[in-house]
Amino acid sequence: MVRTPFTDKNGIKRGAWSEDEDNKLRAFVERFGHPNWRQLPKYAGLMRCGKSCRLRWMNYLRPGLKKGNYSHEEEQLIIKLHNELGNRWSAIAAKVPGRSDNDVKNHWHAHLKKRLSLTNTYSSTSEQFIHESSQFDSQSCEHDEDGYNLSNTINGMDWIEENNNHIKTMEQLSSSNTVEQSLSNNSQTETFDFNFWSEPLFDDFWTQSFFLQ
Repeated sequence: MVRTPFTDKNGIKRGAWSEDEDNKLRAFVERFGHPNWRQLPKYAGLMRCGKSCRLRWMNYLRPGLKKGNYSHEEEQLIIKLHNELGNRWSAIAAKVPGRSDNDVKNHWHAHLKKRLSLTNTYSSTSEQFIHESSQFDSQSCEHDEDGYNLSNTINGMDWIEENNNHIKTMEQLSSSNTVEQSLSNNSQTETFDFNFWSEPLFDDFWTQSFFLQ
C-alpha cells in the first residue's frame, strides 16, 4: 500500500515520490553526483531528507538497476555472502551486480530464508534417520554376537514346529496301529470254520447206541 504524501512539522515531505521529484533527483545526481546526501535535497530543490533521497536513488533510480526475478546464480551468491557477512545488506548488494541492498534484503526474507529453513529441517531429519538406522544396525550386530538374532529365533521356531509335526506323525501312526490291531482281532473272532460239517462232534460219535440198534 502506497503511503499518501504529506509534510511533517519540519517542512519535510514524506510518503510516495512524484514523477517530478524523481526527475529532479535523477538530473541532479547525473550532473553533480552524490558527494553529500544530507546537503543534496537543498541544492536539488527537493523538500525531502537526505536519507529519503539516497534510498530513492539507490533502490529505484540509479542506472543499471535490475528488477524482476532473481537467477539461480544470484541466489546462490546471496546465500554464500550472507553466510560470510550476515545481515550487512549494503556489503552484500555491492557484490551482486544490479541489485540494491533493499531489494536483496526483501528477497532474502521473502524467499531464501524460508527455503533454507526447510532445507535445513529436511537435512536434520535425514541425518537423524541415518543416525537411528546406524544405531539399530549396531544393536542388531550385538544381538548376532550374543546369539539372539532373528535367524536364530526363526531356526528355533522351525525346530519346534518340526518336533510338533514329528509328535503328530507318531500319534497318527499309533492310532492307525491300534485300529489295525482292533480290526485284526475282530477278523479272528469272526472267522468261520468251513470244516465244521466234515468233522465229528466227538470221537465216539459212530459208536453211539442209536447207530447200533
